[in-house]
Formats: sequence, C-alpha cells, structure tokens
Amino acid sequence: MTQAKVKLASFEEYLAYSNETPLEGRYELVQGELAELPPESEPNNWLANYLQFLLVAAKVAPLRLIKIHALELQVPVLRPADAANRYPDLVVLRPEHLELTQRRLTITHDMPPPRLVAEIVSPGKSNRNRDYGHKRAQYAAIGVPEYWLIDPIAQTVMVLSLDGEAYREIGVFGLQGAVVSVEFPDLTLGVRQIFEAEN
Repeated sequence: MTQAKVKLASFEEYLAYSNETPLEGRYELVQGELAELPPESEPNNWLANYLQFLLVAAKVAPLRLIKIHALELQVPVLRPADAANRYPDLVVLRPEHLELTQRRLTITHDMPPPRLVAEIVSPGKSNRNRDYGHKRAQYAAIGVPEYWLIDPIAQTVMVLSLDGEAYREIGVFGLQGAVVSVEFPDLTLGVRQIFEAEN
C-alpha cells in the first residue's frame, strides 16, 4: 500500500501521525517525509536470527530483550539527508525497555539507549557508508554503549565501544578470532560461529 505524501515537522509529529494512521511496512523519517524501507534480504534476516539465537545461548540477555529488524530507534539528524529513526538489524534492550515500549516498539531520546546495536553490512558503497559512517555517528550520539558491524563479505565483526561522545574501535575480528565485548565482558562467541549461519 502506497502512503500519501505528507510533510512532518518533527519526530514527535511523525509518532503522532503514525499512531493515528496505520502504516504498512517500516518507514524512516527523512527531511520531513516518510521513506519506506525495502524488506530485508533473506541472508541478512537469517544472520540476524542466528545471532539472536547465539546471544541468547551465551546468556547475554533473555530472548525477549533481543529484537531483530522490528525495533524503531530515534536518532539525531546529524546531516541533512540523515533519517531521524533507524531499524537496526539487532538490538539488545535493557529490562526497563519492556515497560517503556508497551504501546509501541520505539525507543525515543527520553529513554535510556539500548545496550547493543548490531548492523549486518549489506553489499554496496552506499550501504557501507551508511553503516560504517552515518549510523555509527547517530548511535554514538544517543549513547549506545556498543555497536557491532557484521560484514558477511569480509566475514568479520567490528566491535566499537562508546568512549565519551564517539566510538573507539575494540577490534575487527575474523574467522579465527572471538568477539571481544566491553558491554558483555563474559561473552564467549567465536566469529566462525556467527558465519556458520550461512551454511
């Protein structure tokens, strides 16, 4: 279903509009207009599902606190073409988010940030720029403590930890290594385990 073009002056106006006008699909608010997101690719969706399973098995968080593709995260617009909201591939919530998102699975600026955001990098220069640059700056700006970039082509996991107002690179871990997490120091997760999902 195609939505009529509307101009929304703020994220709050977008929330009110989308609560009153049911939107089919997922939309980002870009320069006051709704931009529909395409469906996830099967490989990215499967990798996010498998990572969710691995994180639950590693006791990082209970299943209910790990969301894939469905959670909407309000982020600051740092450049004119930035979206004011993102739908990360995987998010690890805090227990208090369950109460805060009872009416809508959206984390706004007035809520604590999630503990972890992970993005699965899609092929193409614009996708890489968005994940490695634009989203990185936006997630840092709202105080997400840890950001993972999972690259299926390179078969690596880059872990970034918030240090002040910007991310510090903890490392880029390949198939022979394990993910090192500051937010989850007891995590034992080999990178090879993550990419076994493709087989």
